Amino acid sequence: MPDLESQLTRWQTTGIIDPATAARIRTFEAEHIIAQEKPAGLQWQAIVALILGAMLLAAGVVLFVNAHWDEVSPLIRFALVLSMVAAFHLAGGVTRQHSLPLSSCLHAVGTLTTGAAIALVGQIFNIEEHWPAAILLWAIAAAAGWALLRDQAQQILTLLLVPAWLFSEWSYSTDNHHGGTVYLARMIATWATLYITLWIPSSRRVVWGLCFTAGAIALIVANLILLNGWAWSYNSASFLSRPDRLWGWLLIAILPMAMAVFRPRQSLLPVAVAIAVGVALPFCQTQASLTYWNGTANATFTHSAPSLVAYAIVAAFAGFLAWWGVRQSSKALVNFGIVAFAASIIWFFYADIFSKLGRSVGLIALGILFVAGGWALEKTRRKLISGINGAGMTGAGMTGATTQEAR
Repeated sequence: MPDLESQLTRWQTTGIIDPATAARIRTFEAEHIIAQEKPAGLQWQAIVALILGAMLLAAGVVLFVNAHWDEVSPLIRFALVLSMVAAFHLAGGVTRQHSLPLSSCLHAVGTLTTGAAIALVGQIFNIEEHWPAAILLWAIAAAAGWALLRDQAQQILTLLLVPAWLFSEWSYSTDNHHGGTVYLARMIATWATLYITLWIPSSRRVVWGLCFTAGAIALIVANLILLNGWAWSYNSASFLSRPDRLWGWLLIAILPMAMAVFRPRQSLLPVAVAIAVGVALPFCQTQASLTYWNGTANATFTHSAPSLVAYAIVAAFAGFLAWWGVRQSSKALVNFGIVAFAASIIWFFYADIFSKLGRSVGLIALGILFVAGGWALEKTRRKLISGINGAGMTGAGMTGATTQEAR
């Protein structure tokens, strides 16, 4: 601090900084010194041990209650369920002043056990079954935790449970109707695209990481379903009614677009593209014939399969995500787009070309595709990543030059 004071005095004398800037520098350095003098908190090994201990304790309590479930009265069952939820939240509140990460983890375990508690309470009192309502109550509990605690764990649970409740309610009302699976896959694809792009520049790294992971997995599964077209619902009684389709499009397009408007530079265009892809894919089907031996003669089985246009749309969408990752300086999105593009090419080769070649020729061609295609895609990926790094360095240099000119 004495060396800093001499430097600040000299800078103020020469007119480099003003007294207000000097005061802010003193405050920052003083807080930094105080933070360094504080004793170190729990190490990650201790935190992991405490978390595992809490989970094992919860598992032991659940097993004990399950073993004696039939021997206790409904009132005692209800008390045990409530105490199981309350214990974790109370422990999180007690440890919040000493270790914020441990407190957030305990509160998260408490919110997770709330879902089990809701199901058990419904069983105890023989409440009429409507499982989407249970997910709604669980989502409300997570949202209340997010509003009170403002931590990332509760935010993640809320962001995952709210769309899960919306999808569950719609699926419950459209059960055994033709087209329901396609509409549900469109919903998942649109919301997954929203989640992998909405928090790209967010400082909440845990929220971004888990939402990106969940969105990437959900987007792959949704596209696999959409590539099968309407075949998943052929055994259904009737097609979706007009109100069901209106509510479906509310979840497919209107709500995701409304959320994307809050950050249009990150998510508006990807969500719009995802909606267009979800609309087009189920209709990109062709009739394929499979000849097999039924024991007495050759028989032919005709079924619908994705056409070349369907694979092209999926590959183009993957390429779009990689390009969008470059625009947003997101290495994760670039990597995901490249991997999805490679997976679409390999799937097309295996589904349409491999079966038309001999086994040995097909394996040779598949090996060449892996080697040559993998090398080309890795070269492209590195070029895109280097472009992101170069843009970041250029932006940092321009920021520094602007700051120097301002001084």
